Amino acid sequence: MSGSGSALLEVRDLFKYFFKKPSLLERLSRKPKSRLVALDGISLTLNENETLGLVGESGSGKSTTARCIVRLYEPDNGAIFFQGQDVLSAAAEQLRAIRREVQLIYQDPYTSLNPRMTVRTAISEPARVHGMVDRAGSDSLVEELLDRVSLPLTVADLRPRALSGGQRQRVAIARALSLRPKVIIADEAVSALDVSIQAQMLNLFDKLCKGLGLGMIFIAHQLSVIAHISQRVAIMYLGRIVETGPTPEVFLRPRHPYTDALLRAHPTIESQRNRTPALSGEIPSPYAIPEGCRFNTRCRYAEKRCFIEDPDPTEVSPGHFSWCHVLPELKSEGISGKK
Repeated sequence: MSGSGSALLEVRDLFKYFFKKPSLLERLSRKPKSRLVALDGISLTLNENETLGLVGESGSGKSTTARCIVRLYEPDNGAIFFQGQDVLSAAAEQLRAIRREVQLIYQDPYTSLNPRMTVRTAISEPARVHGMVDRAGSDSLVEELLDRVSLPLTVADLRPRALSGGQRQRVAIARALSLRPKVIIADEAVSALDVSIQAQMLNLFDKLCKGLGLGMIFIAHQLSVIAHISQRVAIMYLGRIVETGPTPEVFLRPRHPYTDALLRAHPTIESQRNRTPALSGEIPSPYAIPEGCRFNTRCRYAEKRCFIEDPDPTEVSPGHFSWCHVLPELKSEGISGKK
C-alpha cells in the first residue's frame, strides 16, 4: 500500500479510540469498557510548501491527529503516508527516519524543554543523536538556528527558566529545525503566548516555512490565527472533519453550520452588538456520538435525515468539501488574515 505521489503527507480514514478504566462495580458486573471516540475516520492531505490549518473546539481530536501522525499514539485503523512511505507499517529504523522528517512542536515549551539542559544542548542534542553533526559542528549549528529564530547567541548557555515564553517557543522551534525536517506539526504552538508575541511567532512560522520550503500542519482553536497563516483549512468536530478547503473560501463562504457558528462566535465589533449565541446546546460526549450527523444536536438547519444518515462529503466548489446534508448557503464577513 502506498500514498499518492504528489502529497507530502497523507492521512486516510484514521480511527483512534481510548477506553475508560472500569470501576470496581463495572468489573464485577463484567460491563464492557466505555469507548471514547477520539478520531472517527479522519482523512487529510498536506502538499509541499503548504500550511494546512486544523481548527475546532477543545476535544475535537486535533492533538490526537498530530500524535497519531508521528505515532506517539498508535491508531486503531487507517493509513498514514509520508512521501509515499507507509508510516504505520514502518520498522523501527524507518520510523526513526520519518520522525526526523516530521517534527512536532508542542503548546507549552516549558514542559517540552528539559529544564536542566542549556539552550545550546537542547538545540544540538537531536542532531547529534541522529548523527547529523558531531560535537565539534554543533556550535555552528546552534548559532545558525538561533539566528533563524531571531534569538541572540547570548541565550545559548541559559536554561529555559531564564527565558520568556516567546523565547522558549523559539528555542523549541530551533530544536525541531535542527533535524532539517520537511514537515512541522505545530500543536497550539502560540495559544499560551500573549497576543503581541503570537503575532511575532506567526510571522516567524510563515518566514521559516517559505524560506526552508516546509510543509506545516498548524493546529489552533483561534480562527484569526488560522486565517493569518494557512492556505487551506480543515474544520474538526467530535473526531471528524466536517468542512475543508482553501482558507479564504471556507471563511467567506462556509457551507457547514458548524463552521458558520465558529465564524459567528469570533469576536468582532458587530458581534458585540448582536449577542445572539452562535451555538446552542452542549457538545455531545465522545463516549456517546449521536446517530447520523454528529452536529445534529446543535444545528439549526437539521432535518429528519440528519438524525438517521451520516453525510457524505460534497464538493461545493473546487477543493471545497462539506459533510452536510442541507448545505445551507451561508456567507461570512470573513476574518482578516495575511493571505
